[in-house]
Amino acid sequence: MNTINIRPFKNTSPTFGKNTYIDTSAVLIGDISIGDEVSIWPLVAIRGDVNSISIGNRSNVQDGSVLHVTHKNSNNPNGYPLIIGEDVTIGHKCMLHGCTVGNRILVGMGAIIMDGVVVEDDVFIGAGTLVPPNKILKSGYLYVGNPMKQARKLKDSEFQFLKKSAENYVRFKNEYLDEEA
Repeated sequence: MNTINIRPFKNTSPTFGKNTYIDTSAVLIGDISIGDEVSIWPLVAIRGDVNSISIGNRSNVQDGSVLHVTHKNSNNPNGYPLIIGEDVTIGHKCMLHGCTVGNRILVGMGAIIMDGVVVEDDVFIGAGTLVPPNKILKSGYLYVGNPMKQARKLKDSEFQFLKKSAENYVRFKNEYLDEEA
């Protein structure tokens, strides 16, 4: 595994589950926990320096995305860690900052999710959507816009696609790992 761009901060290093793919151009620093079958694609920056970041099994973070956290302070003793569930697809060039993202989520390209946001399970966040601080995105809906709004309930085919997207990226990741072998 690429170690040049995987670095400790204050004696805490990223940890990795089984069968993960981390592109050599990605940068991971500090208190980061990555589950099994996860893929981190080119030019991703994940910085767990002032709080923790966890990424659940079979999730993927696509090219150019930035993941960060909010520090602990007297007004917010826990700060805002970044928690990403299982089977999450984070599209190209997204920004996730100190939020909690449930399971089976698709975050569209260029979306921004800010501090204190909670995304429940089974949610689509459209490309370019801005989710302001401390919002709750309810399960089973599509959210779009700047600022975001709840657009409509998900269709059955979209529920199925949430899991399928994560499965596709596990397959792509395995193809990349095979190339490296």
